[in-house]
Amino acid sequence: MDLHAIDSVLIPRDRADLSGLGPQDAVLAGGTWLMSEPQPGLRRLVDLTGMRWPDVVVGTGSLEVAATCSIERLINAPYPPHWRATALFGQCARALLASFKIWRTATVGGNICLGLPAGAMISLCAALDAELLVWRRDGTDERCAITEFVTEINETVLHPGDVLRAITFSSVALSQPTALRKIAYSALGRSGALVTGRLDGADIVLGVTAATRRPIVLRVPADAERAVQAAVAIPDAQFHTDAHGTAQWRRAVTAQLAREVTEELMGGRP
Repeated sequence: MDLHAIDSVLIPRDRADLSGLGPQDAVLAGGTWLMSEPQPGLRRLVDLTGMRWPDVVVGTGSLEVAATCSIERLINAPYPPHWRATALFGQCARALLASFKIWRTATVGGNICLGLPAGAMISLCAALDAELLVWRRDGTDERCAITEFVTEINETVLHPGDVLRAITFSSVALSQPTALRKIAYSALGRSGALVTGRLDGADIVLGVTAATRRPIVLRVPADAERAVQAAVAIPDAQFHTDAHGTAQWRRAVTAQLAREVTEELMGGRP
């Protein structure tokens, strides 16, 4: 879509070029959402690809993913073989009906910054306890979890002039067994509820997304009944209703998905 209100495009080369961003500036990476509808309140685009951040940096203790990394690149990049949880990269992207054609352009950071319940990369961050690095407008840095970053549907901690710089996954989380369950009204529909699980020692870490207004992470002992109890304890107000599911249905299926995920990670034991 042509954005007729845009007067200029800024291509920053370093962080100093990002100073002075305001409400009429839009940070651009892939632009798949930005270009999909009119943006009458914007006057300038700020193309972050000019920063040339490395897409993925594999370290001895972590994986750092640039906010400008495309979803396709994240899925297809080579990783250490013992990072078994990297299988979730593609699973999360497919679970929320992001087309492979969109993967080529849509970015990890852009998907997160939209703050939508059906954010595939939000689900991934919840699953793996990701740490998000935010460059604040005043020049300071802030690190937070995805549960702190996304505060409501389409709302995040970002203020005008702030930029999501990177997402970091620890090698410990990436090395742990994972499982994913999703459910939708139709076989090819967008997931109405999605639950991920990760076996962390004697605990199960459950990520609940799509069904809720913001990502929720639960840590429970590796026991199916405890997982169900934790899911049932999520407040009613956190579940939302839209064309892809009612809040009541989402609450019910989330508890069942939590059970299935936990049982898979426990090897099928009740």
